[in-house]
Amino acid sequence: MIAQAPPATDGPLFAFAGGGTGGHLYPAIAVAEAIRQRQPDARFVFFGTRRRIDRQILDRVECEFVPQELPPLSWVPWRVVNAFLGFRKACQACRERFMVDRPVVVIGTGGMASVPPVREAARAGIPTALFNPDALPGRANRHLARVSGCVFAQFEETIAHFPRGVQVVVSGCPVRPEFQTATRGGGVERFGLDPNRKTLLITGASQGARTVNQAVVATADYLAAQRDWQVLHLTGVADFELVSAGYRGRGVPVKIVAYTEQMAEAMAAADLIVSRAGASTLAEIIAVGRASILIPYPFHRDQHQLVNARCLARVGGARIVNDAIDPVANAPALRAALDELMRADDVREKMGRAARSVGGQGGGTAEVIADRLLEMSGLRGDAAAGNRRATRLETVKAL
Repeated sequence: MIAQAPPATDGPLFAFAGGGTGGHLYPAIAVAEAIRQRQPDARFVFFGTRRRIDRQILDRVECEFVPQELPPLSWVPWRVVNAFLGFRKACQACRERFMVDRPVVVIGTGGMASVPPVREAARAGIPTALFNPDALPGRANRHLARVSGCVFAQFEETIAHFPRGVQVVVSGCPVRPEFQTATRGGGVERFGLDPNRKTLLITGASQGARTVNQAVVATADYLAAQRDWQVLHLTGVADFELVSAGYRGRGVPVKIVAYTEQMAEAMAAADLIVSRAGASTLAEIIAVGRASILIPYPFHRDQHQLVNARCLARVGGARIVNDAIDPVANAPALRAALDELMRADDVREKMGRAARSVGGQGGGTAEVIADRLLEMSGLRGDAAAGNRRATRLETVKAL
């Protein structure tokens, strides 16, 4: 969590733009914390969405939150007008806001909510930067890249997907500092788990994943037979009752949680993780160094989660199970992956080491990005900033 801001209101303002998912918010929070450590009087404003998840996450952070009214993009004729008017209204609000309280830098974190603030900042001559944690850039980042001074990427594969002239810094994806300090014992205690059993963590990220939940519940008889294992299942609020009913009477030692802010401790407690392949989730898996079975979200047209998952699988850090959107089809494929990995401690350990090699430096990534943003804004970080950039920055490539 970002530390308490000082009473003064005239410190430099850093604006983050994006929301709608934890993946658009948690990396920004990690960077904001690193900025605060270097610039104690820094102020923060997050331009997000009106989705519940934005408020849920940012209510715990010392910052200003500006929800934007942005209708979803649509090519249905009668909705195009609403989308255009909502976008224009958001741009005007950002323009007026920046005239009253000008940020020293505006950082887009992805999604439609990032477009009005970054676009208007660029027009006003305010330095801008983008986070691009997915291997494939989304539409918002592709649109904004040419007006941004720098794009911070998690994977080297991303470089080829931006046009010439865009500076891409392969820095890894920031995660919250607790991913560097959480321990297995602390996670076991936090969630009331049995310290003598191995733990299988199931997570669909901040909002849950219906087809993942269904596939896991369909393997409940197999999980019940694994006597030295237990399950920690993070269901998402919408599926808590569905998953609870699915386990009932099946004999699985399971702890079922709808939502938690303690993801670092949940992952630290895990010996194996079953998850979607969102960029922020992968950054967390990389930071804790755990073997994983990834079930990429199947509904995106560009299949960007599958591309993310391949970045981890190519180094041996993960197994991929394709989501057939049918629990009857998904369950056998998931069971086969579980059967391989739950029986092989040495394989899981090797996969965990391989995951760490992908390049997420956790808090170090946040520090690299914070130093660069302070430099872009004309503010000075601490004296060691230059040395850290030289040793931790993986790749800087201008195309």
